[in-house]
Amino acid sequence: MKTKFILAVAVFTSLAIFSQKKWTLKECVDQALERNISIQQNKLNLQSAEKDVAIAKGNFLPNLNGNTGGNLNFGSGFDPVTNNRVSTSFFGGSLGLNAGYTIFNGYRNTNTYKQAQLGVASSKYDLQKIENDISLFVVNGYLNVLFAKENLNVAKVQYEISANQIEAAKSRFQAGVVAKGEVLNTQSTAAANLQSVIAQENVLNLALLNLAQTIQVPIDNFDVVSIELGTPSVNLLYTNSDLIFEKSLINRPEIERAILAIESADLSIEIAKSNFSPTVSASLGVSTNYGFNLNLPTGLSNTNLLTQMNDNFGYGLGFNVSVPIFNRFQTKNNVAKSKINKEIVITRLESEKIQLKQTIEQAFLDVKAAAKSYQAAKISLAAQQEAFKNSQQRYNFGDMTLFDFDQVRTRLVNAEGAMIRSKYDYVFKTKVLQFYSGELVLE
Repeated sequence: MKTKFILAVAVFTSLAIFSQKKWTLKECVDQALERNISIQQNKLNLQSAEKDVAIAKGNFLPNLNGNTGGNLNFGSGFDPVTNNRVSTSFFGGSLGLNAGYTIFNGYRNTNTYKQAQLGVASSKYDLQKIENDISLFVVNGYLNVLFAKENLNVAKVQYEISANQIEAAKSRFQAGVVAKGEVLNTQSTAAANLQSVIAQENVLNLALLNLAQTIQVPIDNFDVVSIELGTPSVNLLYTNSDLIFEKSLINRPEIERAILAIESADLSIEIAKSNFSPTVSASLGVSTNYGFNLNLPTGLSNTNLLTQMNDNFGYGLGFNVSVPIFNRFQTKNNVAKSKINKEIVITRLESEKIQLKQTIEQAFLDVKAAAKSYQAAKISLAAQQEAFKNSQQRYNFGDMTLFDFDQVRTRLVNAEGAMIRSKYDYVFKTKVLQFYSGELVLE
């Protein structure tokens, strides 16, 4: 009984610890990469591409086919025993084994194999791209949760200040310093601040829900580990967007995939050209046959199966050369079409580069603007904090009305909200630049 009790306590303790788990950013990203349906689909595409390689590799091997057949004949037919045509019933059959091998086909098999290998590499880059996109999406969702938590903390502090002001207003009213209306106004402000707390709690819950759904975990007791952002430096990590662009050209999977597409297009041209070349193949075949008369006269017997198969055994070797002479200009046009397709994929590479450069330039300008906004928000918050401190003292001494004090406090709340927004906006946009430069590290 005591052992069962200990086990029960251990189980409930482990469940409590699990329910209190807070997810780190890296854990969230890893979970999303493991559960995301699009990633699973791309992994299947990769497996399919790997099978294409195996299929192309098999083209270098000879094929081997076995065959057999049987016939049951009635009436006039050839007697396999007497070698005469008689009216009887007999059963006969054959066995064969045939092999074929392509000796030369204009290097079509070689180029098809190389193209299949490029298909695997391209599928890997497709998978990497979607993993990168999802990782960045999770980072944004994670920062949104932290942003909502800070906003909630600000709202709670403001509510605590309002709640304290109620007691102060009541004391001043009882002392006859202020009218009862000021107490009511203070209570009204506290109620409004409480509503703000409730609203911010809802925003936080929605942010947690969005992140939990993104990484596909239950929302119950879901929470994340807070990251101490501190005071991010307003000094930009990069002096210009060109530096980021040059780095992105060597690490962005969409660029690497577009480069592979050009190599694959070159191989498609060579495969199309292979139809101009002759095809040389060799073949080998072995066969035998057997037969049994079902209506033999008395005293005669069929030759046994093994003897018949040995006596009728034969084999043959052969080769074939197929030289294309005229095929309605199909090969010529296929080659021309393959060259056009290569030009198309070249323009796609240039389009990917242009789009990437434009995206990075926009992201760089966004970071510069976010840095300026963050710097301005810091200055504004510092000023509003000082103004609030002075106003609180004046209000406590009766030198400021509640209306004027609330105006100062509202400006402080707005400054704190602007500070939080600008900080997280600046941090996320900096992460975006690190993402494109290949320097984003998830911890």
